[in-house]
Parts: sequence; structure tokens; C-alpha cells
Amino acid sequence: MSAGAGRAVLVTGASRGIGAAVARAFAGAGDRVGVHYGARRERAEAVAAELPGSGHVVVGADLADADAVRRMVDEAAEGLGGLDVLVNNAGIFEPHPITDTDYDEWRAGWERTIAVNLTGPANACWCAVRHMLRAGGGRIVNVSSRGAFRGEPEHPAYGASKAGLIALGQSLARALGPHGIAVTAAAPGFVETDMAADALAGEKGVARRAESPLGRVATAEEVAAAVLFLASPAAELTSGTVLDVNGASYLRM
Repeated sequence: MSAGAGRAVLVTGASRGIGAAVARAFAGAGDRVGVHYGARRERAEAVAAELPGSGHVVVGADLADADAVRRMVDEAAEGLGGLDVLVNNAGIFEPHPITDTDYDEWRAGWERTIAVNLTGPANACWCAVRHMLRAGGGRIVNVSSRGAFRGEPEHPAYGASKAGLIALGQSLARALGPHGIAVTAAAPGFVETDMAADALAGEKGVARRAESPLGRVATAEEVAAAVLFLASPAAELTSGTVLDVNGASYLRM
């Protein structure tokens, strides 16, 4: 892995929100960024066009499609001239409370959420590691959630998928450390993004912000700064750890 700026970085779910902020943070540090999208290519192209520097690429794939994930990672590596960093950021957040869904809705919610939020990132890791092994090292940062620890009563598959993402990363941290690949996770709470706009509106938003003693939720840029740090050469010994970015709205032992 290169020693600093100028790395090849793939960010999933980079067409908006946290992913777009992460893409901007890496590009601002002088890295070449692969901007992944699931369905909104035009939004991903707009993000890529605004990134500072050059050498950025736009790649698409449904993360629930294993073959598409492999093609996407390889396309990103080809366009970027290798792959030093993978940021697994993409995810879906679909309600399916156990008391208010029928069995078909319940199963569909689990299948889709686990496919996109956990199996997809696992497949992206496998594909990315092929390139990192050839390069002699790399970084993987998984964007999890405080819901992995606090629970998500309206979105149980989301909470489970984000907990699984942490367990996946810790297993890979132990497996890949001897190869110079460090694996970490960031776990934000609510973030000021369009995905969270409804949850942060009105009285619900007031209550969400009051959960933190800081009286607010994170910005996408603050989460991106955490991801950029975790992927840095200086943060190698954080491998296997989870960095909470929730303003002390949830504290865990």
C-alpha cells in the first residue's frame, strides 16, 4: 500500500450522504476515488465531477448481486490503477417491525437487508483483498451504526446487519493483519443526510438531537473525517476496533 496521498480508494454508496462526503474527504487528501452507486448513476457522476484532483471513476452494482459486485470492484481497480482502500458504506434502512408485518414482508425485509448490508460488503471485501494482496497491503473501513449495539426495534434486520458487519471486520482484521491489511469500523448515530431527513424532522428530530449531550447529530463530513483517519497509515494499530461517532448518544462497554 502506498504511504499516503495518491491511494486508490473505492467507496460504496457514494452517490449521496455519508458516502459522498467520504469520497470528497479522500479526494481532498489527494487520493483517486471510485464512486460506487446502486441505482442512481447520474448522482454518482455528479459527485465524481465535483471531486478535487483527477483519476476518479464511477462504478455501479447492486450489492445483492454477487457477480455484479465482483465486476464492480475489478472495474474500480482497473480504472484507479489498483485498490488500496475499500470503504463499505452503502446500506438500506427499511422498516419491518415484528409486530406490524406479515410473514412475507418480514422475510423479504431480512433477505434484502442482509444481502445489501452484510453479504454485499463481505463479497466486496473478498474481491478487494485480491487486489490488496498483490499491492502488499491495504485498508478496509466498514460503516456500521450505533444500532448494532443499541438495537433497532423498527428495523431489526438493519441492526443485525450492522452488528454482523462489525463481526465480519474483526474476523478479517485478524485474518488479514499478517498481509498488511488493517480492517476497522465507524459506528455513527443519526447523521444529517437526506436518508435521515424524515427521522430528524419536527418533534422526532428534536428528540433525536437531545439524545446527545452535545444537542445535535453528526454531519456527514464528521463521519467522513473518522473514516479518513481509520484508513490512514497512522491508524494501522486501530485494526479490529470500532470508532463511535454518535456524540455520546449511546455509550457501550
